[in-house]
Amino acid sequence: KVTRFALQNAASVAGLMITTECMVAEEAKDELAAAPDMGGMGGMGGMGGMGGMM
Repeated sequence: KVTRFALQNAASVAGLMITTECMVAEEAKDELAAAPDMGGMGGMGGMGGMGGMM
């Protein structure tokens, strides 16, 4: 089952790559960087304001 599922997913991704006109990839940088930043997102915080969800 796992092998069949993996092959189906691989075929799906391959089909998407064939039908797209362009792909976006990140180029690896040779320089050593400090710790990566969080992209300005800040911390996640708690689940405040989600009362009554459970």
